[in-house]
Amino acid sequence: METGGMKGKRKELIKEALHMRLQQGFGTTQVHSEYGMTELLSQAYSKGDGVFHCPPWMRVSTRDPEDPFTRVMNKTGGINVIDLANLYSCSFIATQDLGRVDADGNFQILGRFDHSDLRGCNLMVL
Repeated sequence: METGGMKGKRKELIKEALHMRLQQGFGTTQVHSEYGMTELLSQAYSKGDGVFHCPPWMRVSTRDPEDPFTRVMNKTGGINVIDLANLYSCSFIATQDLGRVDADGNFQILGRFDHSDLRGCNLMVL
């Protein structure tokens, strides 16, 4: 299970190159991926094809990279996540990830905004 990039700790690889290395190293034909973050209770998963599927209470949408108030469909945009799993609240995250959402609500992560902050739980380890 692959859970994201190197967070500045090592050279970043494109996802396909990382998956190829993992497949060769572990002798497997597929690498599954998880997309989530500490601020959310839910995660989306990919079964090795790079397309992430959300649970029914989680939605991902994309916004125009130049206009955060404009929603885009079937083209690359900034990833927004709504997670209804949080009791008594609704988490809404506007990430610095770039992706594309299809008509069924499944999505792909294509990269990050240029000069975005490094994020991730493993950055907290000293």
